[in-house]
Amino acid sequence: MAKKQKKSSQKQRSVDFKEPEKPVERLKPAGRGLKPSPSLNTLNRMERDTIVIWKKPLTTIYYALMEISNLAIELFFKVLAHKTLLLLAFLLIGLAVYGYHAPGAHQQHVQNIEKHILWWSWWVLLGVLSSIGLGSGLHTFLIYLGPHIAAVTMAAYECQSLDFPEPPYPDSIQCPTTKSSIAVTFWQIVNKVRVESLLWGAGTALGELPPYFMARAARISGQEPDDEEYREFLELMNADKKTDGEQKLSFGERLKSWVEHNIHRLGFPGILLFASIPNPLFDLAGITCGHFLVPFWSFFGATLIGKAIVKMHVQMGFVILAFSDHHAENFVKLLESIPAIGPHIRKPISDLLEKQRKALHTTPGKQVEQSTSILAWLLSAMVTVMILFFFLSIVNSLAKDYHKRLWDRKRAQNKVE
Repeated sequence: MAKKQKKSSQKQRSVDFKEPEKPVERLKPAGRGLKPSPSLNTLNRMERDTIVIWKKPLTTIYYALMEISNLAIELFFKVLAHKTLLLLAFLLIGLAVYGYHAPGAHQQHVQNIEKHILWWSWWVLLGVLSSIGLGSGLHTFLIYLGPHIAAVTMAAYECQSLDFPEPPYPDSIQCPTTKSSIAVTFWQIVNKVRVESLLWGAGTALGELPPYFMARAARISGQEPDDEEYREFLELMNADKKTDGEQKLSFGERLKSWVEHNIHRLGFPGILLFASIPNPLFDLAGITCGHFLVPFWSFFGATLIGKAIVKMHVQMGFVILAFSDHHAENFVKLLESIPAIGPHIRKPISDLLEKQRKALHTTPGKQVEQSTSILAWLLSAMVTVMILFFFLSIVNSLAKDYHKRLWDRKRAQNKVE
């Protein structure tokens, strides 16, 4: 009986035994729909991107005015900190004002110096405006310097002389009463407009300094960059370091990354090379050199030589050749050969050029017929739109700077608490 019970218990045990159930395999979450929470700095930048005059006009204008007032106050206290230099500056300004208004034989020289200083400062300012903004600046070469060189070139061939009466030159150009016995050449025209061109080129070099100092300060301090262009530069660098970075970058981004890499690797010769050619990719050169702590004089010296001397002569020569007497006539004839619209385009351009030629032969004090053609109106409207867009970009930039100022104050207060 005991054996039977033992066997039955073994059978029962064998029947009751079951293998452990395998755990049900579950799919791992793919992460779809899950987004990482953005940091406070990211949220702050997203909010700052909305502060533009076409989205929040009142807030943008208020912030821009507040930033201007803050900058003025900061400048006042910085100047006030250098009391010796401030006293010396007041003495020099007082002497200059006295000499400017005091009657005497020196007034003729004073007026001549004033005229040249204002004229030269104007071209330096235009160069700075053309360079600042990293591509969003005012294209003053197309609006001011290019037309000035073209007007001098056309007047030189029309008048057969470069001895324009002063005044009204350089405000306006009139043919001299006597023609020059020396034939007008390419290099004579270059010499006539060289000073304005060099000063404009020097201004464009000065406009590259703010991005350089911004990137240099960010690299030394180690703070997270807030500037959009600087963040784009760092993203390009990080993407380039990855193995598959080249596949993710577009052709334009790869080209920009290549230029930045070579500027850093070659140093002074590389900066000079890329600054000497009309190169839109040079916009980030200041950020690149500042980030890699390139010495100031290496960066600015190469940029000044490249932009003010080499590149400026290339652009100046192109405009002079394009608007020389025979090239201008050939261009007008080429426009006429365009099917259907050629004659309609040629007529307003020919009328505009003819009015410009007649204006060169007017006597001082005589009223000149104002050009009211469609082409002149379109050119004027284009210039107005470009200047308006540049002004709005400045207002937006000031407003965003004030928003960043408020954010920095709030972050500093939270750290103190």
